[in-house]
Amino acid sequence: QVQLVESGGGSVEPGRSLRLSCVISGLSLDYYATGWFRQASGKEREEVACVSTSDGTTYYVDSVKGRFTISRDEQRNTVYLQMDDLKPEDTATYYCGADYIPLGHQGCSGENDYDYSGQGTQVTVFT
Repeated sequence: QVQLVESGGGSVEPGRSLRLSCVISGLSLDYYATGWFRQASGKEREEVACVSTSDGTTYYVDSVKGRFTISRDEQRNTVYLQMDDLKPEDTATYYCGADYIPLGHQGCSGENDYDYSGQGTQVTVFT
């Protein structure tokens, strides 16, 4: 059974940092791009960041470039999202996802359709 479990959300002031973690079990990350997407109240889902070690690709939405960093620990089957200089517009529920990538296909495209995702963790940046 595939499970993705996020943690690390919270409520912080603007300019502060949070580190989200996502532990993935039940699949081998060798064949998956992994990423984070978010959904704010009343807004559409937005892909935030993606990393694929099979082809070395990464993706960041423009609004988080230079502030967020995605990484993953293959040994721990864990994906991280380091979020620095948080802004109120970053407030959302953050989900991690795993997207199966067929051999020869691009890992992170900015339009990944994640096959699996977790329950989400809430991030609130308040003024």
